[in-house]
Amino acid sequence: MTVQFNPQLNSVYGAGQASFTPRPHEGGPSQGDFAKAIKQSLDNVNQDQHEANASIVDLLSGKEQDVNTVVASVAKADMSFKMLVGVRNKLVEAYKETMRMQI
Repeated sequence: MTVQFNPQLNSVYGAGQASFTPRPHEGGPSQGDFAKAIKQSLDNVNQDQHEANASIVDLLSGKEQDVNTVVASVAKADMSFKMLVGVRNKLVEAYKETMRMQI
């Protein structure tokens, strides 16, 4: 099972791809790239949580008989949430460190 925090990294770390060609720098970074990446990651974690909840409800209602798929879905949601919390903690720590800098 692979938890993909950023699907665009598959081209870098993907199966069988040994080289990476960076995009040319085009007039400065876009202001919305970071915010867009964070929003997309939050949406992915939220989707994983909804899928895990739906699989639990399906198991309890009798629609789903395989416990392994439910456990895998819950584990995927748990790992993605832990990754999200870890990234949030790193961002908060970086912000605090920036605020402690003297000008």
